[in-house]
Amino acid sequence: GPAAGPGAQAQPPGPGAFDLGAQSGRWAAFQERHRLSCEEAARLLLDAYEYRGLVKHTGGCHCGAVRFEVWASADLHVFNCNCSICTKKQNRHFIVPASRFKLLKGADNLTTYTFNTHRAQHTFCKTCGVQSFYTPRSNPDGYGIAPHCLDDGTVQTIVTEDINGKEWEKAVKEHKTIRDMSKP
Repeated sequence: GPAAGPGAQAQPPGPGAFDLGAQSGRWAAFQERHRLSCEEAARLLLDAYEYRGLVKHTGGCHCGAVRFEVWASADLHVFNCNCSICTKKQNRHFIVPASRFKLLKGADNLTTYTFNTHRAQHTFCKTCGVQSFYTPRSNPDGYGIAPHCLDDGTVQTIVTEDINGKEWEKAVKEHKTIRDMSKP
């Protein structure tokens, strides 16, 4: 901005701006070194803080029309459900809150199948037919992510838990943590 004249007082930052104080130099050097805009650098900082202990996984369908990113542990807790549709699709998945999932591309290339209660939203790619994620009936406020649709390099371990989807109501009622898996 313009140089302040003698006796001028510093103005507080305006809306959307913030005063970095003694960290201004570090912030500018970080942005320069990594060639980041202020918004990109802020996103990195917020992601690092909000998603502590989690890693950013990326993935998608077979043809590449659908791509997403999801913040989750590197050690995945995957459900192997034996309900009618999961059995036919071999739908193994881990559950995350909606706030940790971002569809990067392909919204227009997704279609949805529902049945029975129509609460589960079985989304899949219109081109290749792969379901890389869906909205599970147990966690309609989150997503079920197919670990086999993640890109290589971010998953350390997978622990698989069988769940009796043939008796869905009973299984979900008896499971101590499944409904909480979509909570931030």
